[in-house]
Amino acid sequence: QVNLVESGGGSVQAGGSLGLACAASGYTSTYCMAWFRQAPGKERERVASIGGRAGDRIYTDSVRGRFVITKDNAKNTLYLQMNSLKPEDSAIYYCAGRIDDSRTSAGQCIAVSEIDYWGQGTDVTVSS
Repeated sequence: QVNLVESGGGSVQAGGSLGLACAASGYTSTYCMAWFRQAPGKERERVASIGGRAGDRIYTDSVRGRFVITKDNAKNTLYLQMNSLKPEDSAIYYCAGRIDDSRTSAGQCIAVSEIDYWGQGTDVTVSS
């Protein structure tokens, strides 16, 4: 049984930083993982993904250069460091994972339809 639990959300002013963590249990480190977000009235979108074997990373254009996705295999934990936050970054952030040992690169964890497991979400609010 795979379980993903996010932590670290909160409120911050524009220009500030927040770090998110996702503790994964029942999960193999070779699987790709990702962070998605969903703002009110909008579709869920991928923010960043990381490959399970090679550790390759892909970012959506709006966060590239400001957000960093990393993972600690020893702790089974996925992280998202968010810097220079903007009001438009406000959303519920979800940890996500794909259970497929033949599709482990970051590019194979970018669509909602590719995701097998979701965390419960953590709220990030950025005020101007």
